[in-house]
Amino acid sequence: MNDDDVAHDGAGPGAARGAAPARGAGPASGAPGDGEPTDGKPTDGHARFLADAKSRGVEVEVAERGRAHSLEEAAANLGIEPRDIVKSLVVKRSDGSFLFALIPGDRQISWPKLRKLVGVNKLSMPPAGVALEATGYERGTITPLGSTTAWPVWADSSISGRISLGAGVHGRSAFVDSGQLFAALGASVADISDPA
Repeated sequence: MNDDDVAHDGAGPGAARGAAPARGAGPASGAPGDGEPTDGKPTDGHARFLADAKSRGVEVEVAERGRAHSLEEAAANLGIEPRDIVKSLVVKRSDGSFLFALIPGDRQISWPKLRKLVGVNKLSMPPAGVALEATGYERGTITPLGSTTAWPVWADSSISGRISLGAGVHGRSAFVDSGQLFAALGASVADISDPA
């Protein structure tokens, strides 16, 4: 699967075959719950994801899909195509800051295209520990929603319609409308991918 993050806990359209709704399914509640301290700031990745989605007005549907060892396996578990899973990739800039690159599951980052658009000579995929520090999410759960730092988001222009992406926790996937998500995140939409 890769571009460095197994499925990013993506999901797919509507009622995916074999995917049962998870606790917190439907529109994001953002209500305090497990893993959330009294100051109202969620520490649990899934709770952060739901709270941020709610605060931005992004409607999400969460599905249990189980752990997957590849993007293809995640898609099969949900009864969808790999292209319907959007990978949320953490990219490090040479100045030490980061950005999110959202790429369809059947494509990969085009480093030359992304470097040109961002206006830098060097971009890289950070190690898992660095990505965790930058976002608060482990590999396989990464999503821009609920990231501990709101890094800029670049989304590939081939993404459209209802998509899946990480839900902040292993084994769960979130379904969202890509247009609503991109607008809520202030994403820059451009051609940033190549066929895998």
